[in-house]
Amino acid sequence: MAQLTDSKVLNSQYGTADKLNTRISIHAKYSVNKQGFGSWITEHYRFLDGAAVLELGCGTGDMWKGKSSLASRCSRLILSDFSAGMLEKAKETLKEESGIEYRVVDIQEIPYPDQSFDAVIANMMLYHVPDLAKGLGEVRRVLKDEGFFYCATYGGHGMMEYIGSLFSEYGVDSRINSNFTLQNGREKLRPFFSQIEQDLYEDALHVTDVEDLVDYIFSLTGMTELRKLPRETVREVLSRHMIEGVLRIPKEYGMFIACK
Repeated sequence: MAQLTDSKVLNSQYGTADKLNTRISIHAKYSVNKQGFGSWITEHYRFLDGAAVLELGCGTGDMWKGKSSLASRCSRLILSDFSAGMLEKAKETLKEESGIEYRVVDIQEIPYPDQSFDAVIANMMLYHVPDLAKGLGEVRRVLKDEGFFYCATYGGHGMMEYIGSLFSEYGVDSRINSNFTLQNGREKLRPFFSQIEQDLYEDALHVTDVEDLVDYIFSLTGMTELRKLPRETVREVLSRHMIEGVLRIPKEYGMFIACK
């Protein structure tokens, strides 16, 4: 299996579940929209009974927790991730669920025949793929003609841009990984899919304990300049921008649904 060119970064950020859990927990604790991004995403899945489904970059598998009725529609459900460590965490998370297959898979070389799946899922991971065109070509190849491709992502005007702007006096670059965002995702998908829908998830963070946000920032691989600052400085700057004990942070998330 070909290795991703930024495999060291991926293994640092996603090799185990600890850092990912830190990032997930802040959303669970402080999101204004209590539906939850994961539940909102799965609400969009159009699985017919007997569907064969492949998820790429399944992470901790948390999105499938409590979704037995959705999983039971599938004749085959494969949860895959580039990280073997993350896949082990997914198995642990979903140990009560039966009939799920777990595989280490690189989206750039999907090890399944043409037109194998009724649905392919790649949430919050396409921006990490070094050769995105190759990866999307592989998704198209293994997707059936009437199948759907689901891919959630972030926008360019959400958390990272806002947090970075708070530290402009320290020369922090607030630019995000923009390889696949809500703004350019349709353009990236268009060479491979003829029908593309976009839906947006309305949400924000209202953080009341700055220490949680400091932990979140130091769990990131990006924004290197910010993470070079002392934790005390990061904490002080964030606290300075709280209003009546709350730091309000915009979020920009959504998803694309595409078919051939």
